[in-house]
This record gives sequence, structure tokens and C-alpha cells, in this order.
Amino acid sequence: MIDKETLLSAGATLKKYVKGESLFYENNDARYYYQVHSGEIKMNNYNDEGKEYIQGIFDNGKSFGEPPLFANFRYPANAEAIIDTEVWQLPKDKFLKLLEENPTIHHKFTSTLATRLYYKAMMVSEISTQEPEHRILRILDYFKKNNQSSSIETSRYKIELTRQQLADLTGLRVETVIRAVKKLEQKGELSIKERKIYR
Repeated sequence: MIDKETLLSAGATLKKYVKGESLFYENNDARYYYQVHSGEIKMNNYNDEGKEYIQGIFDNGKSFGEPPLFANFRYPANAEAIIDTEVWQLPKDKFLKLLEENPTIHHKFTSTLATRLYYKAMMVSEISTQEPEHRILRILDYFKKNNQSSSIETSRYKIELTRQQLADLTGLRVETVIRAVKKLEQKGELSIKERKIYR
């Protein structure tokens, strides 16, 4: 999203997080802009029974948790490292100044936030009304479309999500995801090679 040189000149620092470590929790005040340098971060919530719902997964170059920086509310979700991860952190005041001084970067954020709003609206509709197979295809297509590292040379996109993560993203049980993925493979909607899903 923002290149390394710009982040450094704005005052960002690179921080390491080990797998399972939290960056912030639901209802914390927003104090930093976060951007993944390497690794993976998930934003999630837990219901009263302890079931996890993943709001989003962010990998190299992607930012997360920005909306509270622009408005007066706290984080609506937790952020946790899925694997050992390095994250750029830029204090809120310096981030807002950076946007003010760089209209091109500001425009990128507007576009990114609009895309995420579309995803949220789509998933609310999918989770409440659609069958498991349809939900899974929509989430796979979203990741395929919005993953910068997807290869143009291959017609199939490798899904870097576990069955459990797919369940947590779609509000399904992992057993339901496994059955639905098998049905989708039989229909030719996706393929499975060495336990990895391709769409």
C-alpha cells in the first residue's frame, strides 16, 4: 500500500509479532496505522460461545484496522498474527499528516476502504441467505480478485486458506466447509491438489 521509503520518512517502525500474538483487541483505542511487511494478520471476533469469526486476512503490503483512525470509535475487532509476522506501525497523527500531504496515497485508501465495505455488505448477504457452496465460492472469488500475488500465467488461483479459516470467514462449521468443497470439486467449480484448493 505505502512503500517502505515513504513509511520510514513519515516515522514508521517495523515490529515483529510471533504466531498467535495480538496487535490490538476489540474496543482498544486506535493509535497506529498498520501495514504488513511480511507474514499474515487476521482481524477477528469471538461470540459468547467462543466461536471465532474472521473479519479479514491481510498479507504482505496490505494495511488493516484503518477506519477507527478516521473517526471517533474504537476497534470493532481483534488483530492477531497468523504466522510470525513483521508489521509497519505509524502513529495516528503522522499517518493522517502523510495522507494530507499525499493525495495519491489518500485516494488509494479511499478505494481500499470502499472495496472492504463492498466485501462486508456482500458477506452479510451471503451469510444470512445463501447455501454453503455459494458462500464459499464468493469468498474464494473475492480473495482471487483482491490478491496482488495471484499469477497471471495460471488459470487457477491457489487458495492460501485452511478449511478452518474458510469456516471462520463464512460463518460455517468446518465440517460443512469440507463437504461443500468436495461438492464444488465434483461440479468442477474448483480443484484440490495436495490438500490445497484452486479456483
